[in-house]
Amino acid sequence: MLEQVNLKQKLAKEDYQAVMPALKARLAALDAPLRAANLPVILIFEGWSAAGKGQMIGQLIKNLDPRWFTVVNTQPPTELEQRYPYLCRHWHTIPEAGKFSIMDRSWYQEVSVRAIADKLPAHTVETRLADIRRFEKTLTDNGYLILKFFLHISKREMKARLETLAENPETAFRVVKSDRKQVKHYDDYYAAFDRMLAETTTAETPWTLVSGTDRRAATVQVFRTVIDAISERLNRPTPPQTITLPNEDTADAALCLSDIDLSQTLTREEYKKCLKAETARLAKNQNLLYTRRIPMIVGFEGWDAAGKGGCIKRLSSPLDARGYAALPIASPTPEEKKRHFLWRFYERLPKSGHIAIFDRTWYGRVLVERIEGFCSEADWRRAYGEINVFEAYLQQSGALLVKFWIHISKEEQLKRFRARERTPEKQWKITAEDWRNREKWPRYETAVNDMFRYTSTENAPWHVLAGNDKYFARIQALRIVNETIEARLKEKG
Repeated sequence: MLEQVNLKQKLAKEDYQAVMPALKARLAALDAPLRAANLPVILIFEGWSAAGKGQMIGQLIKNLDPRWFTVVNTQPPTELEQRYPYLCRHWHTIPEAGKFSIMDRSWYQEVSVRAIADKLPAHTVETRLADIRRFEKTLTDNGYLILKFFLHISKREMKARLETLAENPETAFRVVKSDRKQVKHYDDYYAAFDRMLAETTTAETPWTLVSGTDRRAATVQVFRTVIDAISERLNRPTPPQTITLPNEDTADAALCLSDIDLSQTLTREEYKKCLKAETARLAKNQNLLYTRRIPMIVGFEGWDAAGKGGCIKRLSSPLDARGYAALPIASPTPEEKKRHFLWRFYERLPKSGHIAIFDRTWYGRVLVERIEGFCSEADWRRAYGEINVFEAYLQQSGALLVKFWIHISKEEQLKRFRARERTPEKQWKITAEDWRNREKWPRYETAVNDMFRYTSTENAPWHVLAGNDKYFARIQALRIVNETIEARLKEKG
């Protein structure tokens, strides 16, 4: 694709001065309608060292209200960031609705500059390119506008600019070893950039290739592209969305709450014996997860009063507190509501070797948010596929994922609600919302079965725990977690 760029393109000074005042005014005028429309915009600037990325960003932001944009300067990942899935740090940068994220380099460093520096094998780069396409599609499907610019210059031009910067005491610090490496290995970087551009330009997120040789021509091109794209999006009618649901041909496609045997029980003696054995087993397994740097995510969903807290307490009791976090998930905050629903979960992922235990999860999107109308039908229908992509990415990144639904009968729930009302130290657990949710039991049951149908995949199946007997559910949860860990350890030898 880079061969298409006319590096000799120039714009006369008088022509530049004639058009820029109007372009600056038009860009500034878009600030208010963009906020009113709650349109989140991501501007990505990639390109060669010294191609003019920083200067271009500086020109743009002079015409924007600084309260409504963030400039992200993407650096190589820190040692801590490398202990998370590589896209995690980039998810953190996505803007709120109605704001800009302006990126001086981005996730594309992972498949270009970093790929060369880390000598990533071709199949890893291919996987990451696919990850990025899915990541951007997730955002654009949810209303994000992503504009991607690549500033291209010749090897000779880059070398000359770097030498000029290095010779000036005030700018010499800006020239680093990696910049000189791009000059020395220009052809290798050219091939990496060209592949990146070709494989990640899509109908929704095309690359705009910009000749960085002449700064005036480049500035006008970028301004016009940004203005036209935002204006077009603001004026475009919102068409009805057609959502394709995931395939149902999974091993657990027939999983249904009505088929769960709730009569399964353990005696107190059996429970105590099993609990001692399984917790000792888990303590050992946690150490092995840590030494092998394997992260684990355990998610609990279930009916109100099903026993999620009790399962989490028994699961966490044998664990070293320095290596796990139990994460209760409440309704999203106002800040979280202004971003993609998965954003807040990327903020809570465990680093390598650690365990995250979620008391409710991202499945709230297709359960409570669906039933209560907190999101549109298109949103929750689309979420099944987005969740499958999210979970597949976590597992591809090395994480273990276990998902539990704790099932109880409606009669057992009523019994537990009444017991909570009678017990002073447990009265805080029962709220008016619990009773309202109970009235919607049939609707929730339909939503849960749909959740199983579309998100119980071969690699991330749902485990339904028969929870009428709390002892039985707790031991089953411990056993499944232990078996999952041991299966991974066996794979790794």
